[in-house]
Order: sequence, then structure tokens, then C-alpha cells
Amino acid sequence: MQNSNIEAWVNEDAEKLSLLRASIEKVFRGKQGTIELVLTALLAQGHVLLEDVPGTGKTTLARSLAMSLRGIFRRIQFTSDMLPSDVLGISVFRNDQQGFELRKGPIFANVVLADEINRTSPRTQSALLEAMSERQVTIDNETHQLPTPFMVVATQNPKEFHGTYPLPESQLDRFMLRLSIGYPENEVERGIIAHYGYHDPIDDMSPVAEFKDVLKWQQRIEQVHVEAAVMDYLMAIVIATRESEYLSLGVSTRAAIELYKATQARAYLNNRHYVTPDDVQSLVGSVFCHRVHMRQSYEGGSSQREQASVILAELVESIPVPR
Repeated sequence: MQNSNIEAWVNEDAEKLSLLRASIEKVFRGKQGTIELVLTALLAQGHVLLEDVPGTGKTTLARSLAMSLRGIFRRIQFTSDMLPSDVLGISVFRNDQQGFELRKGPIFANVVLADEINRTSPRTQSALLEAMSERQVTIDNETHQLPTPFMVVATQNPKEFHGTYPLPESQLDRFMLRLSIGYPENEVERGIIAHYGYHDPIDDMSPVAEFKDVLKWQQRIEQVHVEAAVMDYLMAIVIATRESEYLSLGVSTRAAIELYKATQARAYLNNRHYVTPDDVQSLVGSVFCHRVHMRQSYEGGSSQREQASVILAELVESIPVPR
């Protein structure tokens, strides 16, 4: 692929990307920013962790994404007694064939909704780890490739809810973005209540793009240009997290790579062939907040996630923006 093609690709794909965004917005109303972040992760080959209270639309968002694309969607409802084989699948002996046959689990899909992932044991949570990082799973010592593209949209309730298991750091680090949806604005919520109380709008959805389009977009965003000044700005933020007096652990090189890829995807999604400082600023919180560790209590928020978000925002504010 040639860098000179990137402007033409942006123009070529703009309409279909706009249709994809609009398709999701028809169902998941009033949260354009959240939709943009999820699509950013999709284009950047990342996974998303949605953290919020029940009933705020986490499942609706994941389903509407999958229904807007012509591919395989599976939902895994995690419970405390679920086993890894319930996620990955199992080899079953077939008498008629005198051999073993793989019964694929719900992980074999293009978009996997891992619902309430913190309701299940760490052992079962870890079953997702290889799939999310390698796009493959190992069952009975045999490796099986997952469909492409492959994206996990996991949901979890806040830790204040009883009966939850905190995700291990190795699992959290596999998520490109961690988001909180929040409640819709009053007028939007009134419309949702009035129109969708007895009818699921997802039933009326039809695909506006193919998963082969997603694969194409994922390849093309690699050519989105990042100026040296913007790269310096991104690196300054990364280093600032490691030097902050409020953080005992800053972000890793892997986290910096995830931010870099996400900025390219956001630029492409917004019909640009180059990354701007605004792309970096808009994504720092969602990419970094679950990857930093607090050194001490901070007055900027009650939960660790809120504290981390405030600290990251202050770090970004303190770094000069390239012109």
C-alpha cells in the first residue's frame, strides 16, 4: 500500500463509515461520542470494556454494532459457575466418525458481547485472554483461528455491586478502551421510553456494511499520517504518566501503541488522512485510565477510575499543544 493513496481511501470510505455510524445512532440514541469511540476501537483492531450500571444500553450498543455489519454476533452471559469450555468450546467424541469433533463456543464470532464479565471467576475470565491478544484459542492442545475481524465488547457493573470479581491487570490491558456510557439526556430518555417500551428497534436493523469492509479499513488506517510534532506530543503525555507524583505506575509501551493506533482510527473515521492533537487529547482518558495505578487518594473523584481520569486530564492540560 502506498501512502499517496490514503487521501483517496478516506474519500472512498467516508460515505459507508457515515452510514455505519448513523445506523447505530438510530438505535443507541444520544451518545454519539460513545459510538465514535467504539467504532474507533473496531477500526484499530481493539477491544472495548463498557463499565456502567445495568440498563444503560451496553448490550444495545454491542448488538447494534454487530447488526449494522453482516457478520457473526454472539453473546456470552457470564455467571459465577461458568467454565472456560463454555466460552471456548469443547472436543466431543463422535462414534459415527470414530474421532473428535470441535463444538465451537460463542467466542467464534466477529463481534462477541462478553456480558457482565466481572460476574465470573478469574479462571473463566482468563479464557478470553488468548483470544483477545492472539485472535486464536487453544482447545485440547489444538490451536484454532478465530473469524476475522474479531472484536470483544465486554461489559461489567461497577465494583460497588455485590458478587463481582475484579478483572486482573493482564485482562484489563487487553482492552484498548474502557468506557462509561452514563444515562441519556432527559429528552433523549423520554423518547426512548415512549418509542421503545414495547418494541426492540434492533429488530428493524439491516446491515449497511460488510465485515470485509472492516478488514479493508483496518488495513488502510495504518497509512494515516502522524506528524513528528504530534508524535512528540503523544510521547510527552506517555512520559508524564510515568513521572506524575500521583501515579505509582504510568502507562506501558503497549498502551502507547494502543493510543497511537486509536488516533489513526479516529482520524480516518472523521474523514482525515492525518492525526491531530485533538485526536490524542480525545482518546487519552479512554485508553490510559485502566492502565495507570494511583499512588495515593486524589480529590478529583471518588472512584479510582474517576481519579485516574482527572489526573490524566490535568497531565494533558499541562503539556503544550503543537501548532
